[in-house]
Amino acid sequence: MMCEEMIFEYWFSTIRKLSARKKYLLRELIGSGKKIYYIEETKLDKLRFLNEKDVAILKNAKKDTELEEKWRRTEEKRIQFIPYFLKTYPEKLKYITDPPYALYVLGQLPDEKRKSAAIVGARNCTAYGEQMALQYGKSLAEAGIQIISGMARGIDGAGQRGALNSSWAKESGVTYAVLGCGVDVCYPRDHIGLYMDIIEHGGGILSEFPPGTPPLAMNFPMRNRIISGLADLVLVVEAKEKSGSLITASCALEQGKMVYAIPGAVNDALSRGCHKLIYDGAGIAYSPEILLDEWGLSVKKKTNLSEKSKLGLATDLDLVYSCLDLRPKNLDHIIRKTGFSPGKTAGILGQLILMGLVKETGR
Repeated sequence: MMCEEMIFEYWFSTIRKLSARKKYLLRELIGSGKKIYYIEETKLDKLRFLNEKDVAILKNAKKDTELEEKWRRTEEKRIQFIPYFLKTYPEKLKYITDPPYALYVLGQLPDEKRKSAAIVGARNCTAYGEQMALQYGKSLAEAGIQIISGMARGIDGAGQRGALNSSWAKESGVTYAVLGCGVDVCYPRDHIGLYMDIIEHGGGILSEFPPGTPPLAMNFPMRNRIISGLADLVLVVEAKEKSGSLITASCALEQGKMVYAIPGAVNDALSRGCHKLIYDGAGIAYSPEILLDEWGLSVKKKTNLSEKSKLGLATDLDLVYSCLDLRPKNLDHIIRKTGFSPGKTAGILGQLILMGLVKETGR
């Protein structure tokens, strides 16, 4: 398709207040973005699926005098524009309810020949949830599974960081982020390192929102259907009873995708969403192998930090480390288990923290 024609397709896709469904109908009927741009207003008024507000939106969109400049900036930023009618548009998204009219992509799209899993969950997660997301993201990526998520704080980001920590990360794209803003807007801003690493390691940043779109609250529920649509399986790590993660799980069920949840403490509010999913029939993901069994895959054997004997720690360090797991433990618990003095125990914990084997948490 010629560059001039793509400019008009880009213009049409960026009309925010016209639904994707009506855009599909209009383009199929008229033939191209350029023809829509130049259509006579009297013909627009005769299209029954467009109401007066829709016609006014289209008329107002034609007043955009910066169309070519916006397209040029998009190309300069190396943002791919992929409307639904191009062959590169993801096949998986064509069959979901209300597929996005177009995608904007920095980096690459997920490889549709490989399996993908979405890892989603609470932003304000526990240390346990974060560790689970890291572990499952890495284990799935080690088996060649692509990780899809929203790059949000908490579970989303941890799952994607886990994938980037896998051995696959240096070979091919392991994780892809679907944003609720433009792909040129890093949100949250403190995830700029993760944002850059995803692209650098062959993954991609995706959005249905045009470049420059701010992270508006109403955008995030919309992007969840794309996360589940690109995935073959959705894993919920931690979620409250009412959360965006459950919206993603609901979208996945509507799309005929597998949904799994990681169980947690019964009295933890962040486990209630997961427990409700399990009660309603979701799979219990008590280990990464459970998910891999769905595809007949297995985790590649790596050095497991939970196997204390393989760490080569000194006896005292090993004894303290053996008292710890993914659930936070207080100092008194460790003192009782080891018989060490408070000062010695605190000193050993400090060494383990410096070694990267232990993380201090306020929870």
